[in-house]
Amino acid sequence: MVPIGQALDDLPPRPRVLLVDDDEVNLLLTAAALRERGFEVTEAASGSQALGLLSSRTPDVVVLDALMPELDGFETCSLLRATPGFESLPVLMLTGLDDEASINRAYQAGATDFFVKSSQWSLLDGRLRYLLRSSRTRLELERSKAKLARAQDLARMGSFEWWRAHAGSFAISAEGLRVFGRGPQDRLDFIGVMRMVPADDRHVFLRLLRDVIAHTSVLVTDLPLTLPDGRQRVVHIEAEPEFNEQGSVSGYTGILQDVTDRRQAEDRIRQLAHFDALTGLPNRRQLIYRVERAIESARRGGHEVGLLLIDLDRFKVINDTLGHAAGDELLVEVGRRLRGCVRHSDQILEGVLDGLGNRSHRGLEAVGRLGGDEFVALLPEVADERDAERVAQRVLDALREPIFVGGQECFVTASVGIALYPRDGQTMADLLRNSDVAMYAVKSQGRNASAVYSPQLAGHGKQKLELESALHKALERNEIVLHYQPKIDVRAARMVGAEALMRWQRGNTLVPPADFIPLAEETGLIVPLSEWALKEAARQAKLWQLQFGFSDSIAVNLPSRLFERTDLVEHIHQCVSAYGVPHRSIQLEITENNLMKDLQNVIPSLHRLNEVGVEISIDDFGTGYSSLAYLTTLPISEVKVDRTFVRDLGITPQSSAVVTAIIALARALGLRVIAEGVETLRQMEVLHRLGCSLMQGFLFSKPLPADELERWIAQTVLPRKAPWITQADPSVDLLTRGQS
Repeated sequence: MVPIGQALDDLPPRPRVLLVDDDEVNLLLTAAALRERGFEVTEAASGSQALGLLSSRTPDVVVLDALMPELDGFETCSLLRATPGFESLPVLMLTGLDDEASINRAYQAGATDFFVKSSQWSLLDGRLRYLLRSSRTRLELERSKAKLARAQDLARMGSFEWWRAHAGSFAISAEGLRVFGRGPQDRLDFIGVMRMVPADDRHVFLRLLRDVIAHTSVLVTDLPLTLPDGRQRVVHIEAEPEFNEQGSVSGYTGILQDVTDRRQAEDRIRQLAHFDALTGLPNRRQLIYRVERAIESARRGGHEVGLLLIDLDRFKVINDTLGHAAGDELLVEVGRRLRGCVRHSDQILEGVLDGLGNRSHRGLEAVGRLGGDEFVALLPEVADERDAERVAQRVLDALREPIFVGGQECFVTASVGIALYPRDGQTMADLLRNSDVAMYAVKSQGRNASAVYSPQLAGHGKQKLELESALHKALERNEIVLHYQPKIDVRAARMVGAEALMRWQRGNTLVPPADFIPLAEETGLIVPLSEWALKEAARQAKLWQLQFGFSDSIAVNLPSRLFERTDLVEHIHQCVSAYGVPHRSIQLEITENNLMKDLQNVIPSLHRLNEVGVEISIDDFGTGYSSLAYLTTLPISEVKVDRTFVRDLGITPQSSAVVTAIIALARALGLRVIAEGVETLRQMEVLHRLGCSLMQGFLFSKPLPADELERWIAQTVLPRKAPWITQADPSVDLLTRGQS
């Protein structure tokens, strides 16, 4: 849009004029004078000829002689105004009659201005240029008004006015009426608005309104409404006082906006911060808070705290056999049954315990989900280990009944490890570690039982040591390999990067990362493994650069402990320099949980990496227990929407709401968004419609060795033979297509 101030001087270099006059002499003289003054003139000898010329070319201004035979200037102007597209075209009426009746008739016919015929061509020149400037200014004002109305409509926003001097002078803009579910032709007064507000909220709002008016202050509040069609909405209202010449308040003007979706998204994000998205149980962050509060109370009260680590047996078999959806159904049902084994409170959040009395710590009792198929039961007060064992037995009994998932009857058991404060540990980490030792002891002895931690159980880690030794040798024998899963821009139907995933080629068996990465992290082997992965990714980036012009980045997953190393930047610099690729060829991924676990320690490295051009991506975004405030302070370039949110897209509206909130949040902060775990065309289409075009998952390709990925590009992507390429064709409007 051209700014209004600029429009006053920004006329065309040669404004186009349609000059209409039946007098050949006047037509010739006027046309010549205007051409001398820089106008491009088209001549017409009658009103009919002028209307015919307008159908083929639109001038900047029309100059009409008022008195002409047959079709005079007044009739010609009326017909012009009735023609679509010419309602706002500037028309200057030339008349030799300097009388009020002719002037009024010219305006009634739709003329923009009039001019009495004379030989003072400079006056005519000035009048035309003024007319053109005025017309351009008016058009810009109309465009600005239309764009403002459109922007308010898109933002579900409107305006209102209330004038104190006129009783009942309450006016709402057309955009504001839409916020209240009304049309532009409807009338809505203050009483009508109040009738849509629930009674309790109405009384609170009216008290606030009286106080605002009494103190001449600004009104800012959110108002819940029930619209005529029954929808529940939340409207944000802001209003400021208006003052008259005497300095007295004459009324209020303000804006109102439908913020229902934003409020729901904020509530959902707060829910995600404390509770597991799948089962609704307290997540790791909430469990840490509860356990720490329970330990504090136990320290003061002199009693014991019980922590039960519950790990489902052979869950991976069910998940791999029946699919992730069935696995999720199983976890939800297990969570429901475990809740019945303890009193469980969903209402304990930070700061709630203060002032609730000496026994308030009992309200901390709950079952939570650590992640995957691991659950924790917190018993904030137990007399001895027998109390904890009785709860563990209730857990085992509750899981004995069959569970129907994926149309099939399944039986699931659990291994339960028990640790007690203060005997088995002084902190949450101690209790969780020792309950984990007890739980693995149960698994090694046949599963489907419980065990209380004892120092002797720590000796059962021999098998772990053997696997650790084999892992050391794997690195020495070059048995660790990288597989690459492509990142896809579905809008352009091309690969825009890849994620490097470690695999262990142990003889003829390819060991997946889930089976050895946790051990590597626990033993510290993850550091040399990650250093090797960085160097290998840089080498592969160089090969692809030479083979097919690869210029994107390869993402490498790094543990948080590696970010604590002061030489991380130097190590990456050595890796990329050794193969002659830029720093941006390597992207670093860190999971949200690991990031927040050691946030203060990793911040310096993140900033140094960002300075040299290495981008940071947050993996598993939305599943952690962190505050979202870190997104605004850390040098992050990308967030990856976790597969748990992608899985139910197009099936449950909740998943779409969460993904929409994450995309909106990332966009507002200038971050890229990539969705992982995309397995179906339905998920891809919903993500594309929500504004996320970067994806990865089995729909496109599973992780592949480098040579197989190259064949995949050559045989699938370049010839455009995959179904998802057809589905993602930018020429197809995904917004108009139904969900498959």
